[in-house]
Amino acid sequence: MTVAMDTARRVADAVLYEGYLLYPYRASAAKNRVRWQFGVLVPPAYVETAEPSASVTECLVEGASNALVRVRLRFLHVKERRVERAEGDGFVPVPRLEADGRTYLTFDEATEREMEAVLAMPALLGVERTVAVPVPGDRAEEPLPSGKGKGRGNGNGSGPVGRVVTEHRPLRAVLRVTAESGAGPYGLTRLRVRLENATAWTPGEDGTRDRALRHSLVAAHLLIGVTAGRFVSLSDPPEWARTAASGCVNEHTWPVLVGEPGHRDVVLSSPIILYDHPRVAPESPGDLFDATEIDEMLHLRTRTLTEEEKREARATDPRAAEIIRMAGELPPELMERLHGAIRHVGEPARREPVPWWDPASEAEVSPGSDSVTVAGVEIAKGSRVRLAPGRRRADAHDMFLAGRTARVEAVLLDVEGARHLAVTLEEDLGADLHRSHGRYLYFAPDEVEPVEPVGPDGEVGA
Repeated sequence: MTVAMDTARRVADAVLYEGYLLYPYRASAAKNRVRWQFGVLVPPAYVETAEPSASVTECLVEGASNALVRVRLRFLHVKERRVERAEGDGFVPVPRLEADGRTYLTFDEATEREMEAVLAMPALLGVERTVAVPVPGDRAEEPLPSGKGKGRGNGNGSGPVGRVVTEHRPLRAVLRVTAESGAGPYGLTRLRVRLENATAWTPGEDGTRDRALRHSLVAAHLLIGVTAGRFVSLSDPPEWARTAASGCVNEHTWPVLVGEPGHRDVVLSSPIILYDHPRVAPESPGDLFDATEIDEMLHLRTRTLTEEEKREARATDPRAAEIIRMAGELPPELMERLHGAIRHVGEPARREPVPWWDPASEAEVSPGSDSVTVAGVEIAKGSRVRLAPGRRRADAHDMFLAGRTARVEAVLLDVEGARHLAVTLEEDLGADLHRSHGRYLYFAPDEVEPVEPVGPDGEVGA
C-alpha cells in the first residue's frame, strides 16, 4: 500500500459504509429494511430494479506514459445471517431467538472485500486488459446454548436451543482496464476501468432484491493510483484540459482526487458525489454510517434510545453495537469537540462594499406608490389579489398558494424593466411580522387576479 493510498483510505472507508445502517440502528426501523443504496452492482440476470451490473470510470492522467497503474477494488460482500430454532431433529428459521440472556436476530451483515491489480501503462495503451476477481463463498454455524441446561426444543438434553448460520455466496467480478494516448494536449492519457459483476445467478422462485444483494458487489468503488504523472481534476479541470475532461464518460461512479490537497496521484472512483480532496472531520470519534450527517446530533440521538432499543441495536449488527458503546462512553470533552470547529484562524479579508442600485436614488421608481394594470384594474400597494401561480414557476410549494387571497405590499421594478408584486397572505397570522421585516411572496402581474376591496363593514366592493 502506498502512502497516498493509505491517506485516501479513511475517505474510502466512509464511502464503503455510507448507509450501511442508519439511526436508530435497529433491524426493525423502516429505514433499515431496504438496505444498501449506493454502489450496488447486481448480477446481470437480476433485472427487477434499475440497478446496474457494471460501472465505468474514465479519468485523465498527464505525464504518465511509463507509469505503473494501481487499481484497487473495494466492496462489501453481503453475509446472510439466519437464526434457527432447534425443533425435533432439525432446525427451523425464525426472525428472533433468545438464548442465554442474549437476543439473536435474522439480519444480513457484510464483509469487506479488497483486491489490487498493478498494470504497466504502456501495456494498456490501445489494449484492454482483463483482471478476474473470484470471491469464494463460505458457510459457518454457531450453536446457541440455552444457558439453563435444556437441550433441543423443549427437551432436557444437552443440545443447543438453536443456531446462527452465516453464509457468503460466491461472487465473480471482472476489471477491464485500457488506456488511450493523445486524449488531449500536453500528453494527456485517458484511463478507462470497467467494473463488472459477472456472477452467474438464477432468480428462481424468490428473485427478491434481498436475495440478489447476496450475489452483488455493494458500495463498490475503486482507488486508482499512478507511480508517475498526475491525474487531472474532472470536477475543476484546468482550462487547457476542459474539453478532454468533458469527453470522459463515467457511469454510476464519480472520480475525484483524494489525499492531501495539492496531491494528484490517487483518484477515488466513488458511487456517491464528492468534491476533490474530501476528508472526514478529524473530530469524528467513529463511523456512524452517514458521513454527510452531524456527529453531534447522531451521538445525542443515540443516547436517547431506550434500553430495549439499544438491546435490539446491539443484536442487529456488531457495528451497531459498537456505535451504542461509543455513544454511551464518549467523554464530555470529546462531545464538546463535535459542537463546532475552527478550521482557519486569521484576519478576515477586507473588501470594499459593492455598489448596487438604490431605489431611493431613482425618482422614477416608488415601490410604495407605483402601480400596474391587471385585467383592466390598477393594482398598487394595498390592493387585494387572488394568487394564480403560472406554469413557468418551479417551486412545488406554489400549489398551496393557488386561489388564496393576498394584499399587495409593493410594486417593484427589476433591472430588466419587468414588474413584480410583493404580497402577504391575508389569512397569514404572521403577515405583520413579515411586513415589518420586508419578507414577502413575489408574483408577476399575470400570476394574480384582481379582487374587489373589503369595506369597513366587511362588505366586498364598499
